[in-house]
Amino acid sequence: MESKRFVISQELAGTRADKAICELELDVSVSRSGIVKLIESGNVTINGKSTDKKYKLCVGDVIEIIVPDPQPLEAQPQDIPIEIVYEDDCLLVVNKPKGMVVHPAAGNPDGTLVNALLYHCKGRLSSINGVVRPGIVHRIDKNTSGLLMVAKTDEAHNFLAEQIKSHSFTRVYQALVVGHFNPEQGTIDAPIGRSAYDRKKMCVTEKNSKPAITHYKTLEIFNGLSLVEFKLETGRTHQIRVHSAFKGHAVYGDDVYGKAVKGLQGQCLHAKKLGFIHPKTQQYMEFDTELPEYFNQIMRKL
Repeated sequence: MESKRFVISQELAGTRADKAICELELDVSVSRSGIVKLIESGNVTINGKSTDKKYKLCVGDVIEIIVPDPQPLEAQPQDIPIEIVYEDDCLLVVNKPKGMVVHPAAGNPDGTLVNALLYHCKGRLSSINGVVRPGIVHRIDKNTSGLLMVAKTDEAHNFLAEQIKSHSFTRVYQALVVGHFNPEQGTIDAPIGRSAYDRKKMCVTEKNSKPAITHYKTLEIFNGLSLVEFKLETGRTHQIRVHSAFKGHAVYGDDVYGKAVKGLQGQCLHAKKLGFIHPKTQQYMEFDTELPEYFNQIMRKL
């Protein structure tokens, strides 16, 4: 459980309580609807009294917010087909389809990659990330397809996670982006942090941010779109999507940082190549996948 206390300044005076709380630095990710639930459950007080979401704040009002600890979940095995690219006693590499969530969370309690992995591996996954995210060393977004590395043992998990931390493992993506990069090849070096206006979004910012470096290369230019390869040097949340939008070339179909496309579920972004040193053999391994059919359909039309 976490408690936060704020004194309202002139800047937020006259703002509704629920909207104002969204703009406060809570240091935890809480959606607007989540904040409303906190207010309705009595976990938000103003000047020591419970309040209403529509209350308009005054200068000097003292807001106290209690964010309860998340309720523990435990993922259950489910017989869901998954594409295994490689597997041994230490790890496996999965080609995740677009639309599949990686691990259970609010709104997605099951039907995730973790549920499928628990069934496939008969529960033999690393325990470092707990009972909700067993085996998950790194993640990709729900509407991003492509290669994902999964650890079966804690030793393998630690070894692989260290490569991520030291930026020594290979992650190459391909995306269809709006417009054409100029120059066609280069590096985007711009820090990324959470948006102060929408806690679900990331943005390029100097405030409370971390370094983020993305190398890009244009592979093919179409009428209005480009096929671009991105190589990550760092691994910030939504890094490619944020950096592309920052440069004025949002990933095609990205309804968060760009514009939704009718008939297309989310962004055209694919984790195409994955390379790392194997925890047991100490040999470098690299895997590559073909672009999924939803990419090819769009490019054929263009």
